[in-house]
Amino acid sequence: MPISDTLGGFIRPGYNPLLVTDAPTIGAASASGSDGISTTFTAPSDVGGGAITSYEAIATDTVTAAVFTGTAASSPIVVSGLTKGQTYTVTVSATNAYGPSGGSAASNSIAIFNGGELWMWGEGSEGELGEGSTLDRSSPVQVGALTNWLQTFGGAKITLAVKADGTAWSWGAGGYWQNGLGNNTNYSSPKQIGALTTWVSISASYNNVAAVQSSGTMWCWGMGNYGGNGQGNTTNYNSPVQVGALTNWLQASSGYYGCIAVKTDGTLWSWGRNNKGQLGVGNTTNYSSPKQVGALTTWSKVQASYFTVGAIKTDGTLWMWGENGAGQLGQGNTTDKNSPVQVGALTDWLEVSTHYLHTVALKTDGTLWAWGGNAEGQVGDGSTTNRSSPVQVGALTTWSRIGIAWKASFAMSENGTLWAWGDNANGQLGQGNTTDYSSPVQVGALTTWDRIGSGWKSIGAIK
Repeated sequence: MPISDTLGGFIRPGYNPLLVTDAPTIGAASASGSDGISTTFTAPSDVGGGAITSYEAIATDTVTAAVFTGTAASSPIVVSGLTKGQTYTVTVSATNAYGPSGGSAASNSIAIFNGGELWMWGEGSEGELGEGSTLDRSSPVQVGALTNWLQTFGGAKITLAVKADGTAWSWGAGGYWQNGLGNNTNYSSPKQIGALTTWVSISASYNNVAAVQSSGTMWCWGMGNYGGNGQGNTTNYNSPVQVGALTNWLQASSGYYGCIAVKTDGTLWSWGRNNKGQLGVGNTTNYSSPKQVGALTTWSKVQASYFTVGAIKTDGTLWMWGENGAGQLGQGNTTDKNSPVQVGALTDWLEVSTHYLHTVALKTDGTLWAWGGNAEGQVGDGSTTNRSSPVQVGALTTWSRIGIAWKASFAMSENGTLWAWGDNANGQLGQGNTTDYSSPVQVGALTTWDRIGSGWKSIGAIK
């Protein structure tokens, strides 16, 4: 006789209490490398008759209805082999010895990006715009003619980038040891960092760089003051050095003389300068080697800049810590925090980006929010008044990506348009002028922008 449910005297054919009854709870999806989707998840609450033996993610292409699968033993899970320009929706199921669960609720849909043209504008005094000069540009100019740029990120007068072929590149100021080229020389055109083809992401700050390779290894370089390179010392390095020997790093963000990073097990780690509590470990002590931030295993993504950090958990909550002099922690006050504090009680945050004194964040419903210092209109609410709690930027629900720079903010819409607001002293808003704007203004008329990687006062965007 087949196993059945006899609760209340009724038979439910096919019911099997040994199977995984509940589906995993899925987090937001994000791009992984050049052809994949990464999504976090938590285990189902009812695992039936045995422990989970595997998880499977299914990415469905809404254009062709093709299905791609990927498996992992722990969060996050990655599905690779996807196609640029198409949108996928991800579900996750769990399997025990008796069979699989049903699929989880679908994650947010995401379009895969395999690289494109790189355009830059804003300050160019050290060659950080990569177009062979040291001029400022108030409108976008293309960096070379290549169409395989995957990701770009700017620091103080320097730009670093990764191509779809896994190579890493830098240009601009080299004086803070951060160009990764083994020297302290300025370059006004892209120079390849070593010969490796395994780089997947890179993050720059004022004087430090952190990057992750496809092997899951973490690498840092730049000024070593306060232990910002994670080597257990305060030595400067002008070429990449590996942080420990672990291969489970997922994503890193470089701050001011320091770094904060997420591992594939959902733990959060930090090192370097800690004068404002930006390492999030409950004190203001500097650390020259990675130190875990609390004991949680539910961190999904993190972004640091100067003395402030923002991070999102797998449950969609937003947390911040560090300097708060302009209300950039979103707590309704200006008190610094040396441990993570939640921003409100909502669970629908998707992305966060913070820089110097203000923060911009995106929700899963496509709304855009900002807070903190606003002297140049960088909050985008039409005023120049500081905001210590999140305020919505306009009423649109079609925002898809965000970026942030020194007293300036950027966002992309689902229709491929790019928008900017805030400080424009070096033309970094891309308007062909140097006028500040306190509400979003469109950068040109193009509808083909895909991602943005803002820096100090120079902006990079890929289409």
